[in-house]
Order: sequence, then structure tokens, then C-alpha cells
Amino acid sequence: MIAILNYGVGNLASVEKAFKKLGFPAEITDSAAKIRSADRVIFPGVGAFGSAIQNLEKTGLKSVLQKLVRQNVPILGICLGHQLLFTDSEEHGFYTGLNLIPGHVKRLPNTVRIPHIGWNQVKFTKASPLFYEIPDESYFYFADSYYSETDEVYQLATTAYGLTFTSVAQNELIFGVQFHPEKSQDAGLQLLENFVRKI
Repeated sequence: MIAILNYGVGNLASVEKAFKKLGFPAEITDSAAKIRSADRVIFPGVGAFGSAIQNLEKTGLKSVLQKLVRQNVPILGICLGHQLLFTDSEEHGFYTGLNLIPGHVKRLPNTVRIPHIGWNQVKFTKASPLFYEIPDESYFYFADSYYSETDEVYQLATTAYGLTFTSVAQNELIFGVQFHPEKSQDAGLQLLENFVRKI
């Protein structure tokens, strides 16, 4: 079973719909028991970093996620979920993240239009089962004003928008994608399928 983490942010239904289109059982849930028993956990989200991390703490789901890591359950962070995996963020202040992938979340430069919304290329920097049957430099759908900065050891792919940032990251069985695979048509659906079948 695939658990889609419900911690009071948006964009959950479209993720659930994508998995159901692929034929995988997926459920939006805030139940700690269901999340702990899941085979895969999806950590989506849109919104502000600070309020999202506070929601995780209030609901107790922050500790649930940390336990999943120790149990080697694969986790996929999407958009805000991707950013929350990192050490900290400068979005509207300074907030400590989950620190499951070392790195920092910073605002995109003012030299480009913010937010960064629309299709952009994802350039692979490492081979990964997550990219099975997805051509390098495929286009994915983005909607963000902040980006993640991390060491190359955790970087699987980059995207250029005002600067070159990490758009796919990995630390062991923890993965994060800055874009929205559920809105990225064939390439996005293939990535979600790869997360279930190949990771």
C-alpha cells in the first residue's frame, strides 16, 4: 500500500489520482498506524515551509517519518515535501526542516520571474532506477519560488532557472523531486511507477 501523507497541505488528491491511474493502491491518510505499515510513503505538499513543518510536529507525523527512515521505508517528497526533507529553509524567516537530506532551501534569484511556474528540463547527474525509461533532459512541471541547495553526493538531477539547482535528490531510500510528477504527463507517471516498482 502507498500512503500519501496528509498533514494539512494541498495537492494530495491529484497525487492519489495519478497512482490510481497507474493501478497502484494509494490512500491519503494521517493515520500513524497506516503510514507505518505502508510499503511506500509519498510526501507531497504546496504552501509555506514554516506552517508545513509546524503541522508535521502538531500531528506527530514528523516522528512517524523519522521512524520510517530507520525502518528503510522508501519515501518520495514532492515539491514542498521535497523541500521539507532538507536541513533548513529561509522561506519567510528561518525554519528547521526534517534534515533527512543535508542541504538548504533558498529563494530563487530576483533575476527571473517568481514563482517559477511551468515546464522545465530536468538534467540527470547520476544514474538512478527512478529515471528508468525517462529520457535525460525531459520536461517536468514546476511551481515554486524556492530551491534546494545540497552537496553533489545527494544530487540526482538539476534544473536551470536563474541558477542551476537540485531538482531531484536522494539520501539512501529518501527521494525528493522539486517538480510535480503527478502533473507532468507521461514522464511524471513513469517516475511515480519507477518509485513503486524499482526502488
